Parts: sequence; C-alpha cells; structure tokens
Amino acid sequence: MVVLLGDKCAEYGGQVDVEAHIETCSGILWRELEHSGDEILQLVIQCAEELPHKSTLYATLVGLLNLEDEEFGRKVVDTSHAKLQDALDSENCNKIRILMRFITVLMCSNVIPPSSVIEVFETLLSSATTTVDEERGNPAWQARADFYIFCILGCLPWGGLELAERVPDDLDRVMTEIEAYLSIRKHIFEPAFLPFETSADDNKDGGQDFLEDLWERVKLLCEDGWKVDSVPRPHLAFESRLVTGKSYEFRPVTCPEQPDQPSPSSDVMIGRQRHEAELKYPQRIQRLHIFPVSRTEENMKPIDRFVVEEYLLDIMLYLNGCRKQCAAYMASLPLTFRYEYLMAETIFSQLLLLPNPPFKGCYYALVIIDLCKALPGAFPTVVAGAVRSLFDRVTDLDLECQTRLILWLSQHLSNFQFIWQWEEWLHVLDLPRWSPQRVFVQEVLQREVRLSYWEKIMQSIQKASGLEELLPPKDGSCFKYADQKGDQSEGVEFSLSKELNNLVKDKKTSREILSWVEENIIAVHGHNVSIDVVVQTLLHIGSKSFSHLFTVLERYGNIISKLGSGQSNEILVIEETSKIFQNNTQMAAIAIDRMMVYRIVSNLSIVTWVFSPSNVEQFHTSDRPWEILRNALDKTYNRISDLRKGVISVEKSVQKAIEAKAKAQADLDSAEALLEAAESEELQGQMAVKLKRLKAAVDRTKQEESSEQESLEAKDALLSRALSENEVLFITLYRCFSDALIKHLSVDLTEKQEDVLGTDQREQMSIDSEEPSAMDADDDERRNQRFSKSNGLHSQAEQQWCRCTLGQVRALTRKYATEIWPHIDKIDAEVFTGDTHPSIVKAVYSALRRPV
Repeated sequence: MVVLLGDKCAEYGGQVDVEAHIETCSGILWRELEHSGDEILQLVIQCAEELPHKSTLYATLVGLLNLEDEEFGRKVVDTSHAKLQDALDSENCNKIRILMRFITVLMCSNVIPPSSVIEVFETLLSSATTTVDEERGNPAWQARADFYIFCILGCLPWGGLELAERVPDDLDRVMTEIEAYLSIRKHIFEPAFLPFETSADDNKDGGQDFLEDLWERVKLLCEDGWKVDSVPRPHLAFESRLVTGKSYEFRPVTCPEQPDQPSPSSDVMIGRQRHEAELKYPQRIQRLHIFPVSRTEENMKPIDRFVVEEYLLDIMLYLNGCRKQCAAYMASLPLTFRYEYLMAETIFSQLLLLPNPPFKGCYYALVIIDLCKALPGAFPTVVAGAVRSLFDRVTDLDLECQTRLILWLSQHLSNFQFIWQWEEWLHVLDLPRWSPQRVFVQEVLQREVRLSYWEKIMQSIQKASGLEELLPPKDGSCFKYADQKGDQSEGVEFSLSKELNNLVKDKKTSREILSWVEENIIAVHGHNVSIDVVVQTLLHIGSKSFSHLFTVLERYGNIISKLGSGQSNEILVIEETSKIFQNNTQMAAIAIDRMMVYRIVSNLSIVTWVFSPSNVEQFHTSDRPWEILRNALDKTYNRISDLRKGVISVEKSVQKAIEAKAKAQADLDSAEALLEAAESEELQGQMAVKLKRLKAAVDRTKQEESSEQESLEAKDALLSRALSENEVLFITLYRCFSDALIKHLSVDLTEKQEDVLGTDQREQMSIDSEEPSAMDADDDERRNQRFSKSNGLHSQAEQQWCRCTLGQVRALTRKYATEIWPHIDKIDAEVFTGDTHPSIVKAVYSALRRPV
C-alpha cells in the first residue's frame, strides 16, 4: 500500500482519491509502527527516493504519522539528514537532488521547520559562490556549483509557496544570492555538446543555458505567487491537523571541499579538472525543441515544463528495471493538461543527450514502444511527428545523434511490422549519394535488414517504389573462389581454396592445415596469396551464421594469426574480410571485431585500415567504416576498464591479506608472551602446540600476501602496457584524421572563417506537414556554399565529406575524452603541431571542453 500510494489499484478500491489513500495508509501504518517501525521507516524513505514524482504524498504520510508517533517523525528527519550528507560526500547527484526535494516537502507537512530548509539552501549557495570565485575558489569546478544552484531552484516549485508564507525575508535573501551567483558565473555555451549544429543561432531559449532558463522560470513563478498546477499539494487537505504536529530541526550539512586550483595553471590542467567535474555533475537534459512551443507547453505555465520534465526523468531513472511500470507511470501523471508532445521531446532529448545518455538506446526504444501501446490514440502520432521533424533537420544533427536516431528508428519499426510512410521520403532518391537525408534512409533500411530479413524489408517499402536501391544487396557473401575463372592463376587459387575447404570438412587440425598452407601456398605462391586464399575460404565457411563464423575463428584463427603477423599483413587480413562481406556490413563488423578479440588483428591495424583510400571515400556516404572503427575503440576501452576493475579487486585482496597477516602476527606475539609467563610444564606444553599452529598461520598469511602482491604487480604491468598502447592508438587515430583532412581543407583558414563552421540557420519545419520539403536540396546547397567559402572547397561532395569527418572527430573525442585526457600532452606534441589545420584542433579541443 505504501508503494501504490496515489495509484489506481485494487488495494485502494480502484479509486484515485489521493487524500483518501493517504488517510487509509497512515491508519494502517500507525497500527504497525510499534511492531515494525524500523521497516516502515526504511520503506517510506526508499519510496520517497525511488518514486520521487510522489514525494509530496509520502511527505504528507510522514506528517500524519508524526502526529501519532513523534519518534517516527524524528527518525525520518535524522535518516534524511544522514542520507543527504552521505550523498553530498559521495557526490551522488541524483540522491542529492531527490533528498533536497524531500526535505522541502517535509517542511510543507510541518515535519521540518522552514528555517532548516533555508539553512541547507544557504550552505549550498555559499559553497557554489566560493567555487566560482577566481581568487578563493576553483572555477574549473563550476559544474558542481551550478548543480547546487539547480537543486535549490528545483526545490522551489514544491516548497516556494510555504517558504514565501512562513519565511518571506529568508526566501528573498536566497533569491537575491542566487541572482548574484548567476551574475558572476561563466555562461555555458558548448557547440560540440549540442545536438544541432545550428543551436547557436536557432536557440529557442534566447541564448540562455539550462540554469539561466530555470532561473527565468522560477522568477515568473515567484511573480505568479508560487502557484504550480503540476505539483500536487495533498498536505493542504490535512493542514489543520499537520500544524499541530512537532517539527524537528534538520542539522546543518557540509559540502565537500573543491580541489585546489592547478599550480602551475595551464589550459590542460584546468581542462582535466573541468572534465572531472562534468563527469561527476553532468547536465541532466539538453532540450531538443523538436516541436513548436505551442505544442510542448500547451495550456501550461513555464515552470510546469520543468516540473513535468523532472517527473519523466525521475521515472525513467528509477524504474529502468521495469519498463512496463515505467511507461504506465509516465502515461498517467496526475496533470490537468496534455503533455504527450513534451513527453516525446523529453525522451528524445535523453536518447540524443551528449556526450552520453544515462541509459542505452534500447531502453528508450522500449519505453517509447510501451507508451505507444499505453496511449494508442495519441502517442504514436506524436512519435511519428518527432521523426519527421528530426528528419527535416538531419543535415544539422550531430553525427553521433544521427547514428543513435538510426539505431532507434530501425528498432522501433521492427516492433511495428516495419510499417512507415516511406513514400514521404521518396524524394531522397533525387538527392546526391552523400546527402544526409539519403544516407539516413539508407542506414535505417540496412539496419532493418539486420533485424529481420531482406525479403521482409523489401515488402515493407513496396508502396515507395525506388527505395529498394538503398537496400543492401541480397547476397551477403562475395566469395571470390565460388566459380572457377578462365585465367590460369585464378584457376590455381580456386583449386587451392577447394582443397583447403576439403581439409576443413575432413576436420583436420589447425596444425595440419597450417603445415599444408606453408608447403602448398606460401612456398609456391607467396605470402599475400596465402592470406587471400585462407581468409576468403575460412570466412566463406563461416558465413552461414554468426555461430559458424565464431566456430571457424575459434578453431582456425591461429592459422590466420600466423599468416597475418605484422601490421601490414593484419591490414591484408582485414581487407580480405571486408571484401568477402562487402554486401553484409554486419558480418564484416562482427568478423573484424572477433578477430580483435582473438588477437588476430590489432586495434592499430583496424584504425590504419579504416583510413585506407577505399574507406576514406565512404566517410560521407556510409556508416560502415565508422562502425568498424567504433567497435575497435569500444573493445579497447572495455579491455582497459576490465583491467582497472581487476587491479581494484586485487588491491582489496592485498589489503585483506595484509590485515590477516597482521592479525596472525599479533596472535603469535601474544602467545609467545604467554609462553614466557607460563609456570607449569603442562601450560608450557599447551602453549607450545598453540605456538606451532600460530607460526604456521603466520607463514600461510605471508605466502598469501606475497601471492596477492605478485598478482597485483602482474595486473599493474598489464594495465600500464594497455595504457601505453592506448596512447599510441589515439596518436595514430588523430594523425590519420589529420592526414586525411589536410588534403581537403585549405591551410589559410582564418579565425573568422573558422567560426562559420556549423553556424548556419535552417528554419524548423512544422510537424503538421505531411509532404517532404522541396527546399531540402536547396538548403543543403546554400549550407555547403557557406562551408565552401570558408574552407576553400569546391565540390559539394567534398564539402559534405569534410563535415562528416570533422563531425566524427568531435564524436569520437567526446565519447573517449576520459581516456584521451591522460595522453593529451603527448598528443599535442606529436599531432597538434603548427602544421595541423585549425579546424581539426578546434574539433578536438571543443569536444574535450578545452579552450582553443
């Protein structure tokens, strides 16, 4: 009954009378307090933390229970204080935010006096103001200061009215201090972390960052008398009773000290600290503005948008383990206005949040699917409108966001029989191969084929005749030795491939096959031919399914590994793998990924191959090379993460071994002292036996400690080696990017011209338009003309290639910033020298939040 408080359910007779729910629940809990007080306390606190959209209900429930049992009310306050202090110390953003809101609504129920809430606000305000002070603080940690102010402002829709009535002067002082803080903090504008490149000019918030926007909404709320329609106020129904309850002082909390400013100060040191701060205190949402404001904020006040966003984000955060319940709560918020458009925009804002969304994209896909089923008459239409709006602006959409949107849309359509109005997008066939809209449709269709089969997707686009040319070829494998050619050399290779195939069918061991390869192929035809024949033949055998592929690589991967030793040979192996699966990007990506897992090829070889001429030409027309590159970097990152976890685990084991040895030695010393003091021979004999056992225990613990220390040294060595390899990897990656881009970008790019990159304006199209825009091609042309003018480029294809490649530089830097920062000095010294084009440096630095 506590968990379902306020929900329409059988436990409460199927009614949604919140006040009656609270009255019923408090009566039941009051009778159980004497026997199960601690369990009820923990349950109520847990519900307030994990169902924060119902925090006002739980605060009112606590207020009523406080009338019957003052000890229970005091324990709630003490527990909330302990949890908030622990959250501040551990820098747990979500718990800090939720607990701040909970103590605010406890104040509304007269469990905590308003002076205590004001004191908490001022503690956070003082810390924030000190942090952004150039002399006393450390402005690199502004992210934490902004978060503290956000928490204070975020509490006011829930408790501003009570604070204004009971401590108006204190509230005015807090508001004045917040305004003073906003006047000295640095305005945040980071184009590399905005979903749309045109956000600088097309900013619907008038150039405000998220904190400034919230401040404006709170000021309007203050002018409106602190009345918020979207925040339920169940305590008002019990106000005459609650005012008679006892309030408990909320003890002062302390904020952690900010790190000292780096000395000597440099942009690298400041950048590292700022990156660390942003990781610990990330921005919660970046509004997309997919729909017109008249749709998303229809019949609601400005502050209501913030409140509803908080509800939706909290539900997705705390109910991520039970998606159906998550969708049910999101679809049934107790609001008096429609919020489907705002709900869709909030979900997409999370899906496309940079640098990383809180959860994987498949989670948001499942939530959207369940909402479409829960609200069949409204939400599917809204989602379709969002897709159309995003598609209209896909040219300006960040490349990483494009990839996420493609993955989401293909997964979403796979759950609805791949039904979509494809004829709306037929116009992309008239666009160039490199057009972002054409590439988007092409990649969605190719991802759909992965999730189903070619014939099914072909059937789904029958009404859009012509789109089939964007589908991948039906035949997945391109085995070059499938049919014997007339040429003699090809005939010999065909025979060798056939013989190798027979050896595999006869289940010869890898050692036997390797001996045959050395005698019959390498000795006669050379190393390159052997790689060609072996890789093509083995992968053709494994091309029937993923399990066939994995089995072949597990059994015969060592043959390919020995033939492909050395980076040049590894690149040949990757090239042959790409050729045989040239019509099946998924199999190519998985095969290369598996080869990296089995150490057949290295990440350096994959990076070098991705920047080969044949792949560079595809940078703006296909996601194929980028997918393979992302997989290699992900695998490297995961390997290092596993090594770090292993080191931490062994360090704990070492500490336990040291403590066990110290205890065993202390027991031994104590026994030796007793033996010396023993007077009788019997006692001496007993102590001698015990002494022998304790010495054995000391020897055993010393061996265990030595073993754990050796294990730690081995894992440290592996981690150090992996980090060194990682440094080489990123140096190679940026060098490849620089070499590829410098051929297309002009060298004399001025600072003024550089600012033109990504600042073009496009009018957001109405989602009501069912017809595709006839201006898309013209918009792309005008946009590319401006890019061309600023970079000395000529063909539109070349301009789009540069945009895509620079966009991938930003995306990859942004994603792996944590791994890049430790090596930035070496990267600067070896890559970002005076010869590096300014656009490349700007792309990397902006993605690292580093001053250019």
